Amino acid sequence: MPNNTKKTFDTILTKTRIYLVIIAVVLVLLCVQNIAYIIPSIILYGLLLIYTFWTDSKNKSELDKHIQEITFNVDTIAKNALINSPFPLAIIEEDGNIIWKSVSFVNEFGNIDIRSILTETVKSAKAKIQGSEEAEKKAMIYEQIKIGKKDYRTIIGTIKEKNRKKKFSNMYAIYLIDNTYEVEAIKKYEESKTCTGIILIDSFDELFQSMQPEERTQVLTEIETKIYDWVSKFGGIAIKAERDRFVFIFEQKYLDSIIDNKFEILGMAKDTETEGVIPTTLSIAIVAEGESNYEKYKETVSAMDLVLGRGGDQAVVRRNGKYEFFGGKTQEVEKRTKVKARTVAAALEKLIEEAPNVLIMGHANGDIDSMGSSLGIYRIVKSLGKTAKIINNTYGLTLKDFIEAVEQEKEYEDVIIDKAEALSEVNEDTLLIVVDTHKKSYVEVPELLTKTNKIVVIDHHRRGPDYIDNAVLMFHEVYASSAAELVTELLQYTKNEAQITTFEAESLYAGIMVDTKNFTFKTGVRTFEAAAYLRKNNIDIIKVKKWFQSDLESYNVISDIVKNTEVIRGTIGIAEYNEEDENANLICAKAADELLTISDITVSFVLGKVKDKVYISGRSIGDINVQIILEDLRRRRT
Repeated sequence: MPNNTKKTFDTILTKTRIYLVIIAVVLVLLCVQNIAYIIPSIILYGLLLIYTFWTDSKNKSELDKHIQEITFNVDTIAKNALINSPFPLAIIEEDGNIIWKSVSFVNEFGNIDIRSILTETVKSAKAKIQGSEEAEKKAMIYEQIKIGKKDYRTIIGTIKEKNRKKKFSNMYAIYLIDNTYEVEAIKKYEESKTCTGIILIDSFDELFQSMQPEERTQVLTEIETKIYDWVSKFGGIAIKAERDRFVFIFEQKYLDSIIDNKFEILGMAKDTETEGVIPTTLSIAIVAEGESNYEKYKETVSAMDLVLGRGGDQAVVRRNGKYEFFGGKTQEVEKRTKVKARTVAAALEKLIEEAPNVLIMGHANGDIDSMGSSLGIYRIVKSLGKTAKIINNTYGLTLKDFIEAVEQEKEYEDVIIDKAEALSEVNEDTLLIVVDTHKKSYVEVPELLTKTNKIVVIDHHRRGPDYIDNAVLMFHEVYASSAAELVTELLQYTKNEAQITTFEAESLYAGIMVDTKNFTFKTGVRTFEAAAYLRKNNIDIIKVKKWFQSDLESYNVISDIVKNTEVIRGTIGIAEYNEEDENANLICAKAADELLTISDITVSFVLGKVKDKVYISGRSIGDINVQIILEDLRRRRT
């Protein structure tokens, strides 16, 4: 019985009862006045009750009949609406078996077998419908599917059916609404959005400084023509903003094609013939997200900084909140200037003088480069009359002997602190200096990055997307051999010319040695200048070498890894470390280094596992850039 009708009937019944009570009270009063009215009153009231019940019964019967007619009509209309629904409708079981379908469903799909598609759709809906039975009954799930060349928006509801065993089983009612036009319109709209990009000619001054004016003009014209032709090939417009910088825009629908062609302009630029030894390379940044073109351009400028921080000669694309890197195979060429080192040293001193306290932090599982650099920065802070603490919460096998040596130096007795003490000392005015890493997730104590507004980064690694983006000062030189080399330069250019101790000089020298593999890898003129400066401080080379010595057990483990190495294509060594070892990442790194000492092997990869994480250490002394390979593997995994 509908609620409104039931309420009306209950109201009538209530009023009738009130009238009967009033009549009964009146009759009782009459009988009190005159006893002769008792029998007539009883007879009259009895007849009145009989008539009332007969009338109510008749009215209720007529009302029930009327309600049944309405219900029947509504059910008929509902059934007709389902059968003749303008949208395809089907009722299916959990296994995808269709037990009923509307006329529109039959007309839309005919003899097309879409059971597998509907089965997957139901599985997806079932996974989203969680909770109580009541919640499942009310749940409506929306899914987007594609059948043939058309797109459909499905509305899925759960139907509970009781079988003979009085157990409930699920069925699903699925509406399919054709929204192909809407999907295509959205796709066209998204594709018509603009992407902004910047193309930079790397090492512009170094590339053209040795050329004659006529040759310079010819080469520059050739490079510019290649850039303009490449941009126009996908309907874009390029404008020369500066002598070495071009800004361009194009529609997003061409972005996948550019990526599929692997930014062919990078290779085209290298084909440009020049007299110098420096190849012609380009750096490209493209951004496909942002509310306005101005926001996109700002993001593109930041993306270009990221490319240059990784050494140039590559492209980066930012879309869907992620960075994708392409290219980057050219060996870095040293092109730092002492002017920048002096500028950074002056800025760093000013920040230290203004800070109430200084904390120095390297990367997790620190090595001698990060600790040696930390000690060098510590000396700069001390020369300015300020106090500094070095955070060392974790370290691996390679740092064990060095840490023991540090602990024997009385000056650093209260200088090296752990995570808990660092968190207790930091505040928003603390100057936090990060050395030998620029990644938020790789620093010793990531929480510190959010507790201060003054962060300095000193690093030499190719920049990744997880970089510290709120640093007030960044000395990031990918052409340097090590962080220790950069810190050594800063020591030389401080206005007070900080006087480092012999132990600090040995620590910095060790940092350079470990990252250059004893001055055989990624060394430049500035590397040897820094080493020469440190050697003037009476460092003990034998003492430094002892810090690198491995214990016999570790050496045997690394030897076993090397022994079981598989060499592919004649130059690539691949090995694995299968032991459950918390230091697996360090063992893999040392094994990868050791593999490069074997003749003909120019690239090495060693895989290890710590709990549920797989570590891959890659090394190269040839033309292959292992970082690009490892970044691609990580991108594919995510």
